[in-house]
Amino acid sequence: MAQPLMPHATASWLVDNTSLTFEQIADFCGLHVLEVQAIADDTAATKLTGRDPVRAHEVTQDEIDKGQVNPDYRLKMTKGPDQVRRTKGPRYTPVSKRQDKPDGIAWIIRNHPEISDGAISNLIGTTRTTIAAIRDRTHWNIGNITPKDPVTLGLTTQRELDAAVSKAAKSAGTEPQPTDTRLDGDRAALIEQLRAEREQASRDAELAGNEGEARPLFDDPFRR
Repeated sequence: MAQPLMPHATASWLVDNTSLTFEQIADFCGLHVLEVQAIADDTAATKLTGRDPVRAHEVTQDEIDKGQVNPDYRLKMTKGPDQVRRTKGPRYTPVSKRQDKPDGIAWIIRNHPEISDGAISNLIGTTRTTIAAIRDRTHWNIGNITPKDPVTLGLTTQRELDAAVSKAAKSAGTEPQPTDTRLDGDRAALIEQLRAEREQASRDAELAGNEGEARPLFDDPFRR
């Protein structure tokens, strides 16, 4: 099934700008419902800038309206993102994104150490010298480098990253780890628990505020 070009950023926009359920957003963006819950609660590792899928022509406003009316409705994409075929040669990166390259490289090194420097170079469009400096922590700006998903940064596509991970695992003779599905059956209960805790915290805060208003600011020494 086709998914938005930037699923996490799209989910962030849908959470902030629509009344779609977490399940609807997760289904449309190809995410786990708990990831959407984390985005809604601002507990994700990085605060994402929302991406409007309507302006990106990935879904129509009419589809969103149908989903807001019917929680069981599943949104249909207008079209999948265009996959650009790369030719051989260095990847061109816009000037505005070049400062993000070290963050993307650090993320790959931390999360996928099996990927070779050559593969990282092809993904990000950088030099092996830069990659080695980040890997060895001798990069001149190492103190300011924060690992960030290169797909979210727009430095590569999810398909290319997945292909590089798969190729590296095959070369190393290791099989990809099976997806942990233990939470699938309990995800509704977990979401309900999170919502209940959030509502209880809101009620406790409101009760505390009411008690504060009812309590006199000072005692009247003449009142008996």
